[in-house]
Amino acid sequence: MTKRIVLSSDHAAIELRQTIARHVTALGYEAVDIGPTSPESTHYPLHGQAAAERVASGDCALGIILCGTGQGIMMAANKVPGIRCGVCSDTFSAKMIRQHNDAQILSIGARVVGEGLALEIVEAFLGAEFEGGRHATRVAMIEKTDA
Repeated sequence: MTKRIVLSSDHAAIELRQTIARHVTALGYEAVDIGPTSPESTHYPLHGQAAAERVASGDCALGIILCGTGQGIMMAANKVPGIRCGVCSDTFSAKMIRQHNDAQILSIGARVVGEGLALEIVEAFLGAEFEGGRHATRVAMIEKTDA
């Protein structure tokens, strides 16, 4: 079964997002790239929210979002109830946000990491699974703030 991965970014990360979308597809996932495609300045909160809504609705299993630093688009995604998104610039953090925090969305700063590292971060995120156990209690505590 193919998992659907939503990808979105602002204007600062179009090229890296498209590279990641091709990589995700090569890994056997279905990439749902919701843009943008124009290099004209755009607002990262809109793109973070749109991707997060796809994940929250169940339309996509996971998401990968990008902006210049990864921070702003991550903040917007985390405003969608039920979403846990973390910005990562290393593989260890990408693995841990899945294993310990059950994050469904990965955020990357296109002006922070290069293409090679970004692809490794994506692989670490997609290759990890939530461990549950004591971490489930903590995730439940985070989810209570959505109410």
